[in-house]
Amino acid sequence: MAKFKQRGKTWSYHIYLGIDPLTKKRMEISKGGFKTKKEAAAAARIVEMEKANGTLIKESRMSFEEFAKDWLKSYGRSGVKISSVRAREKEMKHFISVWGPFPISKITKKMYQDRILDLSEKYSHNYMDGIHAAGRMIFRQAVELGLMKVNPTENFKLPKRQSSVEDLEKGEEEYKFLEKEELADFLKLCQSEGLYMDTLVFTTLSYTGLRIGELLALKWPDIDLEEGKLKVTKTLYNPNNNFLNYQLLTPKTSGSIRTIKIDDMLVTMFKKHKIKQNEIKLKNNKVYKNEGFIFARDDGYPQLRKVFETRLKRLLKKAGIEKNITPHSFRHTHTSLLIEAGVGIKEIQQRLGHSDINTTMNIYAHMTANMEEKASQQFSKLMKDLLL
Repeated sequence: MAKFKQRGKTWSYHIYLGIDPLTKKRMEISKGGFKTKKEAAAAARIVEMEKANGTLIKESRMSFEEFAKDWLKSYGRSGVKISSVRAREKEMKHFISVWGPFPISKITKKMYQDRILDLSEKYSHNYMDGIHAAGRMIFRQAVELGLMKVNPTENFKLPKRQSSVEDLEKGEEEYKFLEKEELADFLKLCQSEGLYMDTLVFTTLSYTGLRIGELLALKWPDIDLEEGKLKVTKTLYNPNNNFLNYQLLTPKTSGSIRTIKIDDMLVTMFKKHKIKQNEIKLKNNKVYKNEGFIFARDDGYPQLRKVFETRLKRLLKKAGIEKNITPHSFRHTHTSLLIEAGVGIKEIQQRLGHSDINTTMNIYAHMTANMEEKASQQFSKLMKDLLL
């Protein structure tokens, strides 16, 4: 019900709209300057009709930063992984840095478009997908809560970026892997120069294609040493490299939950490791936290990813391998060996735990091209030697 007030010779209307869902403050819409009460009442009726029909929006003065942080809290309570919450938090900071104190209701499509175009000059298309996704979610909720009229992300498509030479070179870097002979030499070096668990870790990565987080999350019940099978049901999440603050999350995608067949050599290595680990448990029984982790520290906590990254760099240097090899590179190494062995794309997809066949296809195409290039170079060298 509208209320009317007279100030001097003019009239104004005041209509109660309810409580703001975010600020919990009373919301009211008012307008003055009417010559008569009748004019104010006529204008008020239009507003009341819009309110009744659900078409009235009282734009919020809440700042973008305030709303985005409130949105992140509700997003975190919706059952998503903590890793997803951290990703969204990082992505929305790209908007907060320019719009922080700005009222969210005043952000326009032009402002959003300009910000995305600016960021697209700095970041990869994949990362921009995440930033744009965060923007869409934030503004969609703002519209749903009636805090703004127009969603600035509506009908906006992320611009396709023309690949530069630098981008292509970075893309090559993503699929770095060890050749068969390089892998054999590297694993031999692990046996002679590696520290405790190095040989088992890097052999397992290269023989199974596991992600490093999946490997570090493995527990003894996940391995059937009699059948030679390994189950992947979780991944270790520890972004701060604090051994006390780890979390076990579901794998990257539903397709990542899988069972992998492992060969007799790897089974034998796991059996020997289990004996060694039992000795460590007895020795450190007062401090050992027995959670069943296979790749555990001497106190039972799962080993840190950073530890194996550092050990890998040390071994690569000793091996004289100058490629930018990371723990994930062993996953690509495993893929390349599967392709070389003639394993089909569908089987590779299942073994690697790719939910989307296109992911497998992209890697397959890249590595096949790499092998074709290598074959061409070897053929050219052979012919040169024959012709000399």
